[in-house]
Parts: sequence; C-alpha cells; structure tokens
Amino acid sequence: MNRLSVRLTLAFGLVILVTVATVATLTSWSVGNQFRQYLMRPDIWPRRGLADALAGYYEQNDSWGNVAQWLDEPPGPGRQRRPPMFRHPPLLLANAQGRVIYNDRQTRVGDNLSATEQQSAQAITVDGQVVGYVMLTPPEIINLDQPELNFLERLRVSLLVAALIAGVLGIVLGIFMSRMLSTPLATLARTARAFAAHDWNQRVPIQNRTAIIEVAEVAHAFNDMADELQRADIQRRNMMADIAHELRTPLSVIQSNLHALLDGVYPLEMKEIGTLYDETRLLARLVDDLRELTLAEARQLPLNVRAVDGRELLRVVAAKFALVADTQTIKLQTNIPETLPPIQADSDRMAQVLQNLLTNALRHTPEGGQITLAADAAVKPGYVEFSVKDTGEGIPTEDLPYVFERFYRADKSRARRSGGTGLGLTIAKSLIQAMNGAIGVESNVEQGSRFWFTVPVSKDR
Repeated sequence: MNRLSVRLTLAFGLVILVTVATVATLTSWSVGNQFRQYLMRPDIWPRRGLADALAGYYEQNDSWGNVAQWLDEPPGPGRQRRPPMFRHPPLLLANAQGRVIYNDRQTRVGDNLSATEQQSAQAITVDGQVVGYVMLTPPEIINLDQPELNFLERLRVSLLVAALIAGVLGIVLGIFMSRMLSTPLATLARTARAFAAHDWNQRVPIQNRTAIIEVAEVAHAFNDMADELQRADIQRRNMMADIAHELRTPLSVIQSNLHALLDGVYPLEMKEIGTLYDETRLLARLVDDLRELTLAEARQLPLNVRAVDGRELLRVVAAKFALVADTQTIKLQTNIPETLPPIQADSDRMAQVLQNLLTNALRHTPEGGQITLAADAAVKPGYVEFSVKDTGEGIPTEDLPYVFERFYRADKSRARRSGGTGLGLTIAKSLIQAMNGAIGVESNVEQGSRFWFTVPVSKDR
C-alpha cells in the first residue's frame, strides 16, 4: 500500500469510478427528464393518438359531456378505450368556442382560452370542422407507457455498460500511467543504491523524448551529482597517491643518507647534515602547503578582508622581486593605473598569491625576458583584475585545464627541489575563491603565459 504505483493506481481508480458514476447518474436523470419533456411537445402528442381519440369520443357522443370522467377513470367494458398516457393527464381541453371544459386539476374549468393559448393549442376536428382544442400543461407526476419505460430502461442499461467499460479502461490506463510515473523513480532508487555501494559508473538512463520533465530533471541532477562525486573520488585517490609520492622522495633520501652515515659510507660532516636538513625543510613545506590548502578549500582559513590599496600592494611585491629579476637578467615592470579603486581582500593573502605567480614567472622566463605586473578595473564591472605576464616558454594547450590542480606539472621532468611542491597554484586558486574572486590563465607555447585573477572592488572608499 505504501508503494507509489499502488497509491497512484488506487487514486486513478477512485477518481475514475466517482467520475463515471456521477456522469452516468446525471446522464440518466437528464435523459429521462428530457425524454418526458420531449413527449409533452405539442407536435409529438398528435402522433400518440390523443387528438384522434378525443375526436373519436366527440364523434361517438356528439358532445363533450362526461369527457372528464372518460379522461380521469380507466375505461370500463363496452366503453371507448382511451390512450393511456398519464395517471393525471397534463392537458387542458376546450370546446369549439375556446371555453375550458377540462384540465388536470379542474382549476380552469369555465375559463376561456387566451388568444396565445388558442394559437398554441391542437385543434380537434370532426368531419372537417373544429369541435375543440387540446393543449398540454406541465405535469407533476408523469407515468410513461410501457414502450417509453422500456426505452428508458434500455438506455440505463447501455449507460451502465458504458460506465463499466469506461471504468475498466480508466483503471487499466491508470495502472499504465502509475507505472510510467513510478518506474523512473524506482530506477533512480536502484541506481542510487548501486552508487552508494561505490559502483561509480552507475547513471540514471534518460529518454528525453518520453521522459516526464520533472523526473528527467531529477535524473539529470542525480547524474550531475554522480559525475561530481566520481570526479571528487578520483581527485581524492590521485591526491593521496600524489601525497604518498611526494613524501616518499624526501623520506627515501633521508633514510638512505642516514643508513649510509650509520654504515660509515658517508662521514658525519656538516655537508651531509645540511643535505638531511634541506630534505626535512622540503617535507615541512609540503605539509604546511597541504594544511593551508585544506583550510582554504574548506573556507576555514582565517582571512582579514578589508579595503586594500591595490596600487601600493603591487609596488611592494614588485620591489621584493626586483633584485631577483635583475640577477636573472629579466626585466620586471609594472602597469598600475593611478585611478585604480581599492579592493576588498586580505592584503597578506593577496601578496602571497602575487608572490606565487611571480615566482613561477621567474622560474619559467629565460634571461633577457620580461615580466609585467598589471592591474585593470575596466575588465569586469565591480572587480579589479590583476595579472602577471611573462615571455617565457609558455604552457601547452592540453595542459591549460589542469594547471590549478594539485601536484600537476606541465614539465614532468622538473624536480620538486627546483619546482616547488606543486601546490602553489592550487592554493592561489583557493585563496582567490575564498575572497569571492576568480583566477585563470592564458598561454601559448614559446610566447609566454598570462596568469590573472579578479577580486571585488571595496565598497568602503
């Protein structure tokens, strides 16, 4: 009883039965009433022999005497048989002068027919002369003759059969519709259970032409969620593998060097101790980066967001890297408009992002190259765009979608010692998103790269 298909079937069946019963009852009553009114029409009465019967009575008796008794009482032996139409005949009978000689309640006997009534009345003729008028009056109780009763009975039976057929067809259609509604939901439930059992390839099949829009939307939403969860699981597995790989290298170096020192292969000198110390620093930096990335992605990294002067921030960061750029014979220039509005950001985290991008640019720009640090408030309304552009080696097109992923390297041969932990850009992306901004990259091989990010304009000017 708690299944959707059963409840829908019962609901369809109940609605259909109530509808069919109501329609059949109203139709039967309406047809019976309309049929009785049809039989009362003046053009129908002559066909039923009333005018001829009255004309025969007048011709036999040569007058209208005792016509009321003839109409109200059943005919006796030897008397003229009248047509049995009504228990109380709903008619009004007048003589040739228009004087009422009979009506069903005897309330108008002696009155004269009005001109309108005389025009609508049926004339009774004997030997070509009008001897009276008959007209119908609305009856209270109409008893039909047996043929009419048989007709109405056959009509009721036909309505009952039609109602039963319509009910059966409606219930069958209801079962079909309920199954059509419940089957996609049952499929969705089975897929969800399979997906919960870590069968990540499970998806809800969607037939766009026949699917119900709401059910299709739920299926699309489930499939999108499944894609995202599968992607997140793959990223989690890859991250765990990458972390294990990244930790294995310095740990292996430390372990092998310590083993060599213990075996006396390497002398216990400051140089060997320095090598071990460098590896521990790499491990500490990797752990710190992972912790910072986790906090940033969970939106739990403490941020001091306030109005910041973007021009001053760019000048300070450029000044820090000026000496490094000169040492590598790289030209570092800035493009900062004087009308740059203040931004809503954490100045320390902004400096961290800029320093990370500048470090990458210096690492990948050859001697004699150029790096441009710029800002522009006209690119996107309500935001300021900062960019770091270099004339370095560039990034292949196939690698551009992945540069902000954890531990991703376009140059697979570059060592961590010279290329960092591989988390800098991922941390930069998380920090910018935490400050309600966006980050991206544009690059062409042998033409350089341009990393950009946007942060909101401060409302506190």
